[in-house]
Amino acid sequence: MESKLSKLEISNYKPLREIVFEHLRNSILNGKLEPGERLMELQLAEQLGVSRTPVREAIRKLELEGLVEMIPRKGAYVADMSIKDILDVLEVRMFLEGLATYLAAERMSDEEIDALKEVLKKFEDGMMTMEKEDMIELDNKFHDMIIKGARNNKLLQIVQGLHEQFQRFRVIYFNEYDEHEDLVKYHRAIVNAIAHRDSKEAQQYAQTHVEMIEESIIKWRKKNKIIKD
Repeated sequence: MESKLSKLEISNYKPLREIVFEHLRNSILNGKLEPGERLMELQLAEQLGVSRTPVREAIRKLELEGLVEMIPRKGAYVADMSIKDILDVLEVRMFLEGLATYLAAERMSDEEIDALKEVLKKFEDGMMTMEKEDMIELDNKFHDMIIKGARNNKLLQIVQGLHEQFQRFRVIYFNEYDEHEDLVKYHRAIVNAIAHRDSKEAQQYAQTHVEMIEESIIKWRKKNKIIKD
C-alpha cells in the first residue's frame, strides 16, 4: 500500500489507541484514505511508527462508526459512500442548518459577523488560486461560525455531526467539480441576510444552498458513477 500517512506525534495526555484512531478517522474523512481502500495493519503501523495493536483497535472502532467495513477472508476496507447516505444527510442538514442560520441572524454579535465577512472575502479572493484543502477548510469554518453563532449547544452538536458525515463527499466536491462560484453566491447571500438581521431570508438562503448541493449530486450521478447508489 502506498504510504499516504505520516508518522504520528505522540502526546503524553492521550492513550496511543486514541491518537491512532483520531488520525485514521481524520484521514478517512479528509480523503487521504479513499473509499474501497484496503487497511492493512502492518503497513499502517509502519507508516505511523506504532505497533499493530493500537492500529487493530482503531480499525475496530472505525468499523463501529461505519467508516470501515470488514469483509470476511479479505480484511478491512474504507467504507464506500452511497448516494442514499449523502442525500439523507443533506435532507436533515437542510432544515437544521436553516434553523441555525435563522438563529444566527438574531444572535451573532457584530464582531462575529465581521469575522464571517472576512472568511467569505478570503474564499472569494482565493477561489481561483487556493489549494483545495484550504478551500475546504474555509468552507468548514464559514459554516461552523454560523452554527456557533446560533448559541444553541444541542443544535451545534447535531449539525456539526452532519457536517462530519458529509465531509468525505465535500472532498470529492472540491476536488472534482468547478461550481465554486455558485457556492460563493449563496455564501454571500447568507452573510448579507445575517448582517441585515433578516432571519427568514437567511434561513431561506441556507436551505436553498443545501438544495443546490442535492441537485448537483443528482446531476453528477447521472453523468458519472462517482459514488455508489
